[in-house]
Amino acid sequence: MNYYKEIKETLIKNEIYKKVKDYSKNRSDLNTYFEVGRLIVEAQGGEARAKYGNKLIKDYAERLTKELGKGYKVSNLKNMRQFYLKFRKRQAPLGELTWSHYIELIRLNSMEEIDYYIYIIKTQNLSYRELHNKIKSKRI
Repeated sequence: MNYYKEIKETLIKNEIYKKVKDYSKNRSDLNTYFEVGRLIVEAQGGEARAKYGNKLIKDYAERLTKELGKGYKVSNLKNMRQFYLKFRKRQAPLGELTWSHYIELIRLNSMEEIDYYIYIIKTQNLSYRELHNKIKSKRI
């Protein structure tokens, strides 16, 4: 299996979908980033080895940036990998949250803490910036 080709095709499909269906852009982004994260973990030989596969991510980031443009830096691909690893046991990413919300959440250590903040986001309708500030100050 050519993981790079599959990742590239998945990202291209997402770019096309975003242009056609703007109203569902967030859900499409989340599903795409989740899938890219899954493919990266698989390409690195599974979860146990994924933490040590940064050379592969660097290579993919350089190639994707060259072929698809900006937005596919090493840090972005690492975030996609981490997004998959943190949320793979759930049915699907929550469409009510933005990618920025998830970036903030994947930095948390426990799923209990993540679940708590998801609940807070939904009940208080927190923006990314409000979530960031709440986590930073540990205010409830």
